[in-house]
Amino acid sequence: MPYGGTEGKALRNAIRFIAILALLTTFGGGAWAGVTSDPSAGYVPSEPSRCGGENLLASLALSDPALHGRILDAAASLENGQHLLWKVERAGLAPSYLFGTVHLTDSRVREISAETRAALRSARAVLLETSDIGPQTTAAALVSAARTAVYTDGRTLDRLLTKDEFKKVQLTIDRAGVPAASARIYRPWMISMMLSGSNCERRRIREGEPVLDMALAQEARIHGIPITGLETAEEQIRTLASVPEDQQLGMLRANLALIDETDNLMETMVQLYLERRIGAVWELQMALAETAGVPASAFDGFRQTVIVDRNVKMYEAARGYFEKGGTFMAVGALHLPGEDGLVALLRTAGYTVTPVE
Repeated sequence: MPYGGTEGKALRNAIRFIAILALLTTFGGGAWAGVTSDPSAGYVPSEPSRCGGENLLASLALSDPALHGRILDAAASLENGQHLLWKVERAGLAPSYLFGTVHLTDSRVREISAETRAALRSARAVLLETSDIGPQTTAAALVSAARTAVYTDGRTLDRLLTKDEFKKVQLTIDRAGVPAASARIYRPWMISMMLSGSNCERRRIREGEPVLDMALAQEARIHGIPITGLETAEEQIRTLASVPEDQQLGMLRANLALIDETDNLMETMVQLYLERRIGAVWELQMALAETAGVPASAFDGFRQTVIVDRNVKMYEAARGYFEKGGTFMAVGALHLPGEDGLVALLRTAGYTVTPVE
């Protein structure tokens, strides 16, 4: 059905924000800050860039030592949760590698190690979560997926939240460049996506700063290594939209309660990533949600749909490449650990998977 008036404006704004999400997960013909023209050097980050903020986990060590200890204990017990680069081997095949990324522009995470660069350059194929599917196809996918971002059945977000919660939504999206008057038409998952990154991060993406995944793609391109996407942007967006709506609301409430901590959350994620403490990222998020009055169970659907189920789908999409050897697979770091993570899936399939760093 055609979209006009408020719905049409909301849909157009949804497309614009989903386009920003696409920049986080694809690597089309945009600007590449800091890319060297010397193929032998590979990708070189530009001047150090960071958005500021403080490490919330470090702060918890002082303000709530017991909670800090529980988070670290849970993270330490997570299977395969302390490494980013894994070597994947099977007799008769060239080694493959599995690497965990974080979808941020911070130059600290883009400074990949010598081991990771060597692993990537040794590959015959590079697999990323998504790949460049062309501007026309991408535009069509974004329009199609954006229709899952707005209500078209008479429901409105302001009826699902308290007045104070909805006012906070309006104030926050207005600062992000989306008219506050259109807030009522959006579904909870879309608002959460708008709130998930800092204004600084969104600005740097618009200015062409590459996220880590994009930097890896550029490194592969420089060396003539074919790149394959395991999913499309539309598939990723529809996955987010498929989380049960009651859980979407719970996650949105947690995001609203922590909205003033956005910069700190971004900085905490960067530092935990650099320290290879992957398990602590999820445990900290759950702990913060519970302190905001939102039970961790509100994230069950997200974890199952966006992480666990996609682990299986990405493994199935990558299986043929691993069977040939010489593959470098780079996906979000939260897809690696746990008994249902990609490291465990590869071991179950008969590969020897050992940590490199």
